Amino acid sequence: MTLSDELRMSLDGKWRHVREQSRKELAELDLAYDHDLTLDEARARVLEQMKKLVPTGIPAAGFKVSSGGTGDPGMAVTGIEMLAQFDLSLMVKAGVQWGLFGGAIENLGTAAHHEKYIPGLINLDILGCFAMTETGHGSDVQSLETTATFDPATQEFVIHSPTPSARKDYIGGAAAHARVAAVFAQLITKGEGHGVHCFIVPIRDEEGNDLPGITTSDDGHKGGLGAVDNGRIVFDQVRIPRENLLNKYGQVDEGGTYSSPIESSNARFFTMLGTLIRGRISVGGAASAATEVALSIAGRYALKRRQFGPDAEHEVLLMDYRMHQRRLLPLIAKSYAMRFAQNQLVARMDRVQSSEEPPPAHQQRELESRAAGLKAAQTWHATRAIQEAREACGGAGYLAENRLTTLKGDTDVFTTFEGDNHVLFQLVAKELLTSYAQEVGGLDPVGMVRFAASTVADVVKERTAASQLIQRLIDARPGNSDDDHDLLDRGTQLNLFEDREQHVLETAARRLRRAGKDPVEAFEVFNAAQDHVIRAGRVHIERIVLEAFTAGIARCEDPEAQELLRDVCSLYALSAIEEDLAWFMGHNRLSDTRAKTVTALINDLLDKLRPHTLTLIEGFGVPEETLNAAMLLTE
Repeated sequence: MTLSDELRMSLDGKWRHVREQSRKELAELDLAYDHDLTLDEARARVLEQMKKLVPTGIPAAGFKVSSGGTGDPGMAVTGIEMLAQFDLSLMVKAGVQWGLFGGAIENLGTAAHHEKYIPGLINLDILGCFAMTETGHGSDVQSLETTATFDPATQEFVIHSPTPSARKDYIGGAAAHARVAAVFAQLITKGEGHGVHCFIVPIRDEEGNDLPGITTSDDGHKGGLGAVDNGRIVFDQVRIPRENLLNKYGQVDEGGTYSSPIESSNARFFTMLGTLIRGRISVGGAASAATEVALSIAGRYALKRRQFGPDAEHEVLLMDYRMHQRRLLPLIAKSYAMRFAQNQLVARMDRVQSSEEPPPAHQQRELESRAAGLKAAQTWHATRAIQEAREACGGAGYLAENRLTTLKGDTDVFTTFEGDNHVLFQLVAKELLTSYAQEVGGLDPVGMVRFAASTVADVVKERTAASQLIQRLIDARPGNSDDDHDLLDRGTQLNLFEDREQHVLETAARRLRRAGKDPVEAFEVFNAAQDHVIRAGRVHIERIVLEAFTAGIARCEDPEAQELLRDVCSLYALSAIEEDLAWFMGHNRLSDTRAKTVTALINDLLDKLRPHTLTLIEGFGVPEETLNAAMLLTE
């Protein structure tokens, strides 16, 4: 095998066979987005493309065997991620149908729901949508306004949008194709509210007409994802059978009495949301996949395009310019890091969701926290890297035929899909700052202040991935050596990341603990420290990513590939340190001299990695013939 083959095998991870199958089978389908199609034509085309995915087995993999699927969550997430290499509209449409809509039914429903809906939604006989977000409420799901009031006289729930801001909005599938919606609403029975639950609500007949009490409308043109039929839904006293409540975590009997296996409404809500984690993991993975496509296009272009030079007869390849190396190689290194972190996250999710027994609460919350933080990191990396790739290709990058503008538009919304990124980093920090305390639910700022941990040192160390390997590297670091090259030592890098995280978390906790018991004061203290809290989430995820990369290198069996990965990992680590030099210098972790050494070492790594540019690009595993960038086909 070639060196790029070895890299690809390492990056492909546990579900390598799914990636290889997808590269072959998806490449044989015509999945490229067609800019000449109208909105309706593009939407119809992507629906037909979805039908071609059913025989691949990827849709069925996301559901348990007992529900009618094949029970391979890791395959399902990896398969959806691979769609992002071809068309993000198709990836999102598939994710809504099989991930969000189907996931809600499987994870929140019981056997009767599984039997009634899952086989049909797998083979697309039942087209659904996931109606959670409202015009007035996005990330704050607990405050949704749509109501589901039980009427014992008719044994029905009445679904209603009481205010204009209660309108379900930005819902994929709602504008045209969905016939059924998984609707999140406040459950009310006997005059008492029991929090947000999920209900199955038919919204259209077989001809596509709105059912009585249902008003759908079209979100129209968006910044990207042109083939996804995002729309709005308003409910006017819509009646559904009592059995349409997805009742795994909450049931209403014939007399209207509510019961739940989870007594606390707060714990119940977050348990329900936690089961839907797969969507967030898929969004992050798809963003990374799209980034790899963009960097593959820009990198290959930089290895072909010549510009300026010592004289008119000796123009220089773009990739031979230091600035171009600075622009692209650190982004490629970060994409490698993100892929290793994604592989680790998917493996964790698969273990949790494949188990017959529910995971310990602490383990589930840690998984949710990591999924939230990685999604934020991956999607912000996508936004930055795809824009840089576009600029690095000059005017050619702005032509639709070269895909970069499409990738940019399609991934832009990923920073708000499945939660705004700032909110998600806040969620990560909350779990760490409260030591995963059971008493703190969601993003309650007052609770976060009250339960701020007295020490976070143990929390940081407990979260270490591949802990024995990481600790061994940290223990073996040169220590306080003045040798500038100790910054290339992995243990030194890991220690710098861990030390930064511990310091940021401890100082954030101290700031939060200044508040008294008054909730207004507690909120004010939290609000004043919110930027610090979000930084805590960000530096935690940067450490997690570096550790995942380190663990991935250890699993690589080819010595030459392992050595190259070590350099790529150092480029990722030192680039992250360089971006946060103000903190490392301001907190006396790096002297002025050593701060300058960071930049010098990065430049040395760029020189070292430049000859391997094509190898690193090929390591992403995006076949050249599927890039569909016209500028790469010209001589």
